[in-house]
Amino acid sequence: QVQLVESGGGLVQPGGSLRLSCAASGSIESAFAMGWYRQAPGKERELVARITNIDTTTYADSVKGRFAISRDNAKNTMYLQMNNLKPEDTGVYTCRYEGPFDYWGQGTQVTVSS
Repeated sequence: QVQLVESGGGLVQPGGSLRLSCAASGSIESAFAMGWYRQAPGKERELVARITNIDTTTYADSVKGRFAISRDNAKNTMYLQMNNLKPEDTGVYTCRYEGPFDYWGQGTQVTVSS
């Protein structure tokens, strides 16, 4: 079983930046892919960014050019660099490990507001 712990969320003004981290309790090299999802109040959870084990990345159209996903296998950690944040980026950000089994973290709150 893999446990995932997100960190790095918080309150930021529009135009600001945050870097989220997702630390895994075990190796992430065996994951087929890992991803960041978010859920805004009153909305369904959506994919924000995803990275495969060969570093192929996918982004939601709304975050392309502003967010960057990466992974550090040596640290068993995945990151999401978020720049030029907008109020509509507000939500709970959760990481996902895709492997023989799927694992999810508990989420970290990101609030973009002036």
